[in-house]
Amino acid sequence: MTATVDRGETRRSARSAAIGLVGAAASGLFGFVLAVVVTRGYGPAGAGAFFTAVGLLTVACAVCTLGAETGLLWSLPRRRTGPDGDAARMVPVALIPPLVLAGVAAVAGLLAAPQLAAVLFDPATAGGRRLVQLCAVGLPVLVAVGLLLATVRAVRPIGAYVSVQFFLLPIGRPLLVGLAAFTSGAVLLGMSGWLLPAVIAVLVCAALVVRPLGVGAGAAVRPGRGDWRTFWRFALPRAGSAAIDAGGMWVGVLLAAILAGPAAAGLFGAVGRYVLAGQLALQGLRVAVAPQLSRLLGEDRRTAAAAVHRQLTTWALVLSWPVYLLLAVFAPGFLSVFGPEFTAGAAAMTWLSLAMLVNVAVGNVQTLLLMSGRSGLHLLAAAANLVVTVSLGLWWIPQYGVSGAAVAWGTGIVVENLIAWTAARIVIGRPLVDRSMLIAATAVSTVVGAAAALAVAVAGRDVTGLGYALATLAVVAAGTVALPGTRRRLWRGASAIRGIRQKGG
Repeated sequence: MTATVDRGETRRSARSAAIGLVGAAASGLFGFVLAVVVTRGYGPAGAGAFFTAVGLLTVACAVCTLGAETGLLWSLPRRRTGPDGDAARMVPVALIPPLVLAGVAAVAGLLAAPQLAAVLFDPATAGGRRLVQLCAVGLPVLVAVGLLLATVRAVRPIGAYVSVQFFLLPIGRPLLVGLAAFTSGAVLLGMSGWLLPAVIAVLVCAALVVRPLGVGAGAAVRPGRGDWRTFWRFALPRAGSAAIDAGGMWVGVLLAAILAGPAAAGLFGAVGRYVLAGQLALQGLRVAVAPQLSRLLGEDRRTAAAAVHRQLTTWALVLSWPVYLLLAVFAPGFLSVFGPEFTAGAAAMTWLSLAMLVNVAVGNVQTLLLMSGRSGLHLLAAAANLVVTVSLGLWWIPQYGVSGAAVAWGTGIVVENLIAWTAARIVIGRPLVDRSMLIAATAVSTVVGAAAALAVAVAGRDVTGLGYALATLAVVAAGTVALPGTRRRLWRGASAIRGIRQKGG
């Protein structure tokens, strides 16, 4: 009976993951388009100013959110929704403190804009002070978007979340930023275009959560004293790790801007865009199953939760390892898309791509820790990442520039993931690795590695070599799909997903 239930949970996670992956693919595509628009429209120095502004806003948003978005994903699936439920009571608990803090931070940012601009931007950068002021004004909006998106994910089917997070925002931003970049060339106007879709997203998300929560239909919205205590006991430790997680690349961008100048920050931002794009499969899988994992672990069904984790880690290996292996080998070719001056970041991208192989291999162990309620352990792992990244960055960036920033960040990523995996294995008490994961890792490494090595021998590491590698992999993929056994497995997987959809699962 238990095995049947666990299979049902893995089928349910497969359907959600498939939708999440489609959204993540779209988000990755348009995120790449945005990076091309920024780098081509503004050049290294202008792109450095743009990415520095985004980094400042991203880190500030993560700090002000106080971990409440993860708290919503953890708490709402464990409560009743609808007019007779108690889920609506958690929304003011989660929203009020972060929005108040964001408002205070916005005022402080407006007042300290000249000082921050002098530290973050080159004196030759036009409008540095106004960029900081714009970030300050946009900060409460981004905090509200993050919290409302988490609420949408917890109380609505995943398609609603995907439509906003993976379509509305990623598509709107390159369109508006591109319009600004190629008509005015002003970084300030481009940042305005980056922020505007978030304003629309706030309105859309607010409309999406009213009905499921039963707001206005009789659901109680006044929190009890126990609601505040339960929620923030979980969320506050997550506040620190959320800031570190969201800051990831942007800490490197800010350090590069301060220690090596805007051009280095622009290079690192371009490299980081590729690296983060490869992570979108993990992100899509994480948002797809986080509420499910919270429910399973809340019911103490650890075997089922571990099975879901192993299944999705196998998916991530198959989808993301080829990307990172190709990024590592053909870094000069990928970066030449942004312009010939960006190929100077090739060594940085190779190192970061190799570090990301570890990140994918352990799967979403951070989500396992968080959805089990162990936000303190996750904070420990994230804090280790920050200490390693900043310490090595201060040491190596002045001497090695963007390559030093990449080594610092990549080392921090590896350290965090190894700590988080060990903690999750202890907390869950079930195996987090199985035979399917090992087979997937071996097969991907062998096939992609052989194709890349052949392509480099024939045409080098530039765009031509990348084309040879992709063509070789396309032939291998077509031949594999043509095998009857492979077609049967794909058909069974698609049928399982359709069956869950028809049952409303």
